[in-house]
Amino acid sequence: MKYLFSILSLLLILVSCSNNENTMTVSGHVKGLKKGTLLLQKIEDSTLITTDSIIINGDNTFTLSDVVTSPEVYYLHVKISDGTLLDDRIAFFAEPKEINIQTTLKEFNTKAVINGSVNQEYLDDYDQLMKRYSDKNLELIEQDFRAKKEGNDSLVNDALQKQRSILSNRYLATVNFALGHSDYEIAPYLMVHQVSNINKKYLDTVYKKMSPKIKDSKYGKALESLINNREN
Repeated sequence: MKYLFSILSLLLILVSCSNNENTMTVSGHVKGLKKGTLLLQKIEDSTLITTDSIIINGDNTFTLSDVVTSPEVYYLHVKISDGTLLDDRIAFFAEPKEINIQTTLKEFNTKAVINGSVNQEYLDDYDQLMKRYSDKNLELIEQDFRAKKEGNDSLVNDALQKQRSILSNRYLATVNFALGHSDYEIAPYLMVHQVSNINKKYLDTVYKKMSPKIKDSKYGKALESLINNREN
């Protein structure tokens, strides 16, 4: 009997250690949040679900946690004291480790500083890269608006051609970024969620460069499924 209890205890310890290895702890501070609820969320089967939450009442620091078996994008959402859910969510790349988020209620998602996730660092780099293309596109939208107002068809067509070129360059830049970070889950994530309609050969190129570990991740499997369901 003692032997049986020893075996059961050992199994419980092993299970506990396994769970601890996959635990993500998200802590931080939301300046300006006096009362409300912070929600830790992720998308599961196309549905946004809440995995943990904490009520804020005076102390605007927080700690949330969840088991993360494969790095993926999570969301931090805030519900203020009157029950209103703010439209803004902080998206971040979750990993089974300690992650810190510092932000303010006024600029909840735009000024959030996230530390602790390697994939998040690369996602921030990618967002900065994409900002160049977004800024150029905004300039062309303004050019298009002025040209249409003036009835200048030549400038309208010029803006349209340049916008198409920017889109093409943005897609290729995403592929190159994924190739340069193929040892991380950010690579299949970008291919699936940013350029899923790109030519299949580019999806294949990134997938083939990924390590077995990344191929077996949540987004690696999603990329494989996307490729298998595409004709070209």
